[in-house]
Formats: sequence, C-alpha cells, structure tokens
Amino acid sequence: MALSWMRFGARKRPAPAAVPPGQRIYAIGDIHGRADLLDELATRIGADLAGAPREVLTIFLGDYVDRGVDSAGVVERLSRGDFPAPFCALRGNHEEVLLQFLEDESVLGSWRKFGGLETLHSYGVDVGDVMRGKGYDAARRSFAERFPAQHRRFLEQTALSASYGDYFFCHAGARPAVPLDAQSSDDLLWIREEFLGFRGSFEKVVVHGHTPVSAPDIRANRINIDTGAFATSILTALVLEGDSRRLIFAGGRPASLR
Repeated sequence: MALSWMRFGARKRPAPAAVPPGQRIYAIGDIHGRADLLDELATRIGADLAGAPREVLTIFLGDYVDRGVDSAGVVERLSRGDFPAPFCALRGNHEEVLLQFLEDESVLGSWRKFGGLETLHSYGVDVGDVMRGKGYDAARRSFAERFPAQHRRFLEQTALSASYGDYFFCHAGARPAVPLDAQSSDDLLWIREEFLGFRGSFEKVVVHGHTPVSAPDIRANRINIDTGAFATSILTALVLEGDSRRLIFAGGRPASLR
C-alpha cells in the first residue's frame, strides 16, 4: 500500500506575524527621562514617514519618567501630542508609581531608589531631605504644586495595552496561559521572569519593554525593545508594516548590530 506523501511530508510553516494591511506601526521603548533621545527619534521617524501608508500609528510602551534627567520634558512633549505621527501612549510601572505618589507619600520610600528623585528634581522639587530618607510629605506637596494638570491627565489616560493584527503591545509582558484580553494590570506593568522565560505562544507576538537589553531581543513569541536609553543613550523604535520588521535608533546603534 502506497504511503501518502502529504501525510508524512513537511509541515507548512505558519504565516509570519503581520499588522493590518495599509498600516505602519512605530513601537517605541522605554524613554526614562531622555527628552534629547525622544527629540532625535521624532526627527528620524518624521523623515521615515515619506512613502508611508495612509494609516500610521506610534505606540509608546511606557516608562517616560525616572532615571534620566528630563522626565518633565518628555511628559511635556507627549502631553501636547507633539509627535510626527498619531500615537497611543501605554502606561509603564514608573508612571503607575508616580501617580500613586500623588496620593500617598509613603510610596517615595521605594520610588526614590529606582528613579523617583530624578523625576522630582526635573519638576523643581528640592530632594535634599528625601535623599536622607525624610520629608516625604513635603516632597509630595511640592511635587503636586509643580506637576501640571496637563501632565497628570496625560499619565492618567495612558492605556495598559494595545493590539493590532498579530501583535500585542504592553509595557512589561503577559502571564503565560492567561488570555491576552484577561491579563491583570499588575502583570502588564510589572511581570518579568515568568514572562521572559516562557517559550510557548501568547496568541500574538508581544512587543514590550521594561527589562533592559543590550540590543532588541526578537523572539518567536515576543520582542523586547527596551535598550536602556537612560544608561546606554540608545532609544529604539520597532517599525512594523505588513509582515516586515525593521528598527530605527536614536543616539546610536547597539554594539552588537554595528
């Protein structure tokens, strides 16, 4: 009896992930107060728009504040909508903590250890006492007075995730075995090891930041574009169009890609 070649032949490869036809998406990794790199990347994306399809969207993956020297400048630009293409701003864990601090000064006990002092200073808050572990309520009141209502509205209106075509966008990642539309806000903002170590499918390719890498980490189930801008002076944008992918950098290219 003849064996069927179709039955035992090579499996058909799945179609590559794609965004909807006629659309281009720029996904931008963690900025962390580097207004200079945001300005440069905006210029590069503006030039890249020549020949773009009618529908273009930029998705910021969160963490606009902390660590870098000009969080106020980053939030000011984005809160004005000042970017060459329409954008969707997602929330990062650092924005979550900033908003919590506006209501609860005790948050500063941990926030000051991972970038909060730089943000407060960029808004003109005296952080001398905070550096010595005191004066948290005074710092909160001073920050609340100096924090523009427009900036607060912008951060409060940030989304937790976005989904286009075969891609899912969020700040930190997604919990395995949980549908993407049922992910908790805590995981979308904070998850790390359980997500990064997972090799299975998340239904869609997850585009994320949160965990700095020396160069964009492109895998079958996820793409990490947090190239640690505050420390490396490299801010990354992932460009998706059809089933193609390419990268745009501000500040330089990762050493491994030179």
